[in-house]
Amino acid sequence: MFNLQSSILNPIRWPQSSWGVLPVLVFFGIWEGVVRLQLVPGDSLLPPFSGVLQEFVHLVLNGVLFEHFFRSFLRVVIGLCAGTAAGLGLGIVMGTQEIFHKALSPVISLLYPIPALGWLPLLMLWIGINELLPIAIIFICSFFPILYNTLTGIRGVNPRLLSVARTLGGDERWIVFRVVLPLALPNIFTGLRLQAGMAWRVIVAAEMVAIPTGIGALMMRAESLVRVDVILVCLLLLSVMCLLFERFFVFVERQLTAGWK
Repeated sequence: MFNLQSSILNPIRWPQSSWGVLPVLVFFGIWEGVVRLQLVPGDSLLPPFSGVLQEFVHLVLNGVLFEHFFRSFLRVVIGLCAGTAAGLGLGIVMGTQEIFHKALSPVISLLYPIPALGWLPLLMLWIGINELLPIAIIFICSFFPILYNTLTGIRGVNPRLLSVARTLGGDERWIVFRVVLPLALPNIFTGLRLQAGMAWRVIVAAEMVAIPTGIGALMMRAESLVRVDVILVCLLLLSVMCLLFERFFVFVERQLTAGWK
């Protein structure tokens, strides 16, 4: 028999994903309504959301958006992978070898606070304005945070666990890869999630300054032509990519740590 009281106390539970999408749809609806009601001074400064979608389709069909996006995507992936590998490797060495930690920590502490884009003028002189420049910026942007988070995670492992592993007969290499690194994974993936979004922000800034191709270069070209719709297309695309990269690392972390975390 239908229980009215239980239906009131237990209302319909909407999927969590719908609550995440709803505010975004409301935002886009307000954006469209504000422009259509002419509450802003002219469509040239803020086109309606529907106009931005039309321009997105146009840029996709004529291949312009894909060409610039692919350039940026390739630079981000190469720089992020190289920076992650270098930061992870050096972090493991510094975290497990005290002599390297004492020798390199002062240098890392000196260089880490420098913003990645702060290296741009120097790199322009060292390696010139070419494809290697934005990749080098992404490398620097990724290297130091991954190194720091890896080092923090490794040195935060409970020493008692290491003593138990040695008592049970584990050698140093086995302990590092079967005990230390699994326990340090949450810290490592925290750095990866943070830098996945930061890499896209940095690459756009680098392309705006010095590179003739990529999303940043497309935005600068649109700015010179007062094409706000193109700029907004690029910004929305960057937002989506930052979110996708972050979610990717969240998914990988869950897969790797689902059995014990």
